[in-house]
Amino acid sequence: MKVELIPVEGIPEASSGDDVADLVMGGLSASGIDLVDGDVVVVTHKIISKSEGRVVPLQDPGPDGHRYLVEREASTILRRRGSLVIAKTRHGFVCANAGVDRSNVAPGNALLLPLDPDASAHRIRVRIERALGVSIAVLVTDTFGRAWRNGLVDVTIGISGLIPIVDYRGTKDTHGNTLEVTEVAIADEIAAAADLVMGKATGIPAAVVRGVDYPKGPGRATDMVRDASEDMFR
Repeated sequence: MKVELIPVEGIPEASSGDDVADLVMGGLSASGIDLVDGDVVVVTHKIISKSEGRVVPLQDPGPDGHRYLVEREASTILRRRGSLVIAKTRHGFVCANAGVDRSNVAPGNALLLPLDPDASAHRIRVRIERALGVSIAVLVTDTFGRAWRNGLVDVTIGISGLIPIVDYRGTKDTHGNTLEVTEVAIADEIAAAADLVMGKATGIPAAVVRGVDYPKGPGRATDMVRDASEDMFR
């Protein structure tokens, strides 16, 4: 299997009310990219949040001026350490600062997660499929930390057209052993791979991942959230 990671360049800064699907298709055209069946279009949540009016002016421009937004966006505060807050969002995601971000916006503002990233992904997919006559999947991504490891990676917070987890339980490995616990978060693997060509400071908010044999279907990003009863960190 050969996997290609293709950056979608030429997408302008999004503003409230913009159609993200149109912005992405404009970038595809500018980049000379023709989508094919089975492609995965990966879009950072920032362009979606901006188009959905989720940019909020801060009441206080100081370093802790976004804390009231964290409290507002969180459904549960799980941990505090100094200025860092680990919270569960209304979507069910566990992440730093409830997803409130002060990067990639004008000073004095903060960016919030989309209200329903799965719905946002679905709208984008339907518009692109109808306009271009292809069958694709769409992922919406954000940058999260991880409980067991240092460093950040992009993960999926919105899905359309893809089952996010491949379940290998009950199958055999190359030595004939039965796999008992192996579930692969293929949506997160695609998200992390796409970030290699999108980056954090390049101004490229979308990429096409081609060649992945992913399970098609009506998946949701919340399917990857571990239930609290199985979460050793809560």
